[in-house]
Amino acid sequence: MHRRLVLLAAAVALAGCASTTIRDAWTDASWQGPAFRKLLVLGVSRDTTDRRVFEDIMAAKVAATGVEAIPAYRLMPDSGKVPEPELDRAVKASGADALLMSRIRSLDRRTSVTTTMIPAGPAFAPWGPGWYGWYSGWYPATEVRQYDIAVVETTVFDAATRRVVWTGVTETYEPRSVRQDAPGFADVIVKALAARGVLPGAR
Repeated sequence: MHRRLVLLAAAVALAGCASTTIRDAWTDASWQGPAFRKLLVLGVSRDTTDRRVFEDIMAAKVAATGVEAIPAYRLMPDSGKVPEPELDRAVKASGADALLMSRIRSLDRRTSVTTTMIPAGPAFAPWGPGWYGWYSGWYPATEVRQYDIAVVETTVFDAATRRVVWTGVTETYEPRSVRQDAPGFADVIVKALAARGVLPGAR
């Protein structure tokens, strides 16, 4: 029983922790750099507060690599999908050499079914006679759990040509809020961009 409680407690703790991983990523192999030095950071969202929180956090993480980063809401205060002419004007006004754009593609509800062998009996003592008696002291415990995955697409464009230099799709397990999840999300993106030479390495 003690072992079972430990396993259940661990599952609950894991469920409460959001984590972001890159599912797919693509880099333009013909792009030779150098690393961008000034980025306009845009989070596509209909929620003004979430957008500003995301852009501030992402810009701060990008700035940690020595790159100047500008939250797009300073130039485009309206939320939602920004019209192309307005976005083009903002990129030019910022003086940025690249645009980093993130948008949520979907929020998926998934189901996980796991079976764990649990020891039975006092102090997990083996049950039954003979050499194989131990196996009769264990029984399968099945757990069915639903969880959410936030799928986000992030793309970096060369501002001068509008050319896509890098794009990646991430999955965030059990998202909680933009304020809580954005720092870890931004770390994953910045690390991937630095590894590809799109951004310089972190200081």
